[in-house]
Amino acid sequence: MKKLNDKALAVFKDKNFVTLATIGPNGAPQVSTLWVDTDGKNVLVNTAIGRVKDRNMKRDPRIGIAIFDAKNPYYRVHLDGKVIKTITGKEAEDHISYLSNKYTGVTPYKKSNPAEKRIIYVIQPTHIREQ
Repeated sequence: MKKLNDKALAVFKDKNFVTLATIGPNGAPQVSTLWVDTDGKNVLVNTAIGRVKDRNMKRDPRIGIAIFDAKNPYYRVHLDGKVIKTITGKEAEDHISYLSNKYTGVTPYKKSNPAEKRIIYVIQPTHIREQ
């Protein structure tokens, strides 16, 4: 396992978007831009159950992430990683409200579909590149 240094952790904790690459069933990459969080060791992404990235990560846990610091866009972190755990239920629902507040100042998170269920993917970095 690779560790995120303090500078990289600060970029993940701040209000920066990530680009997440997952692997589709035909082997093609699928890319999504989304909110992000960290537990200080791993990267946390939250999505609705049933979305393409959810289906892809359930089938193949390998991912790629790119993030840049909006305050200094010349500083970037690229990482390869693997999903090591998923979290659903109240914790995932509370987490999306936390992310909504972090990125938009709005809490609780306003679902476009009231039946939507959330899932957190805990991603362990396996390779980290900073520029």
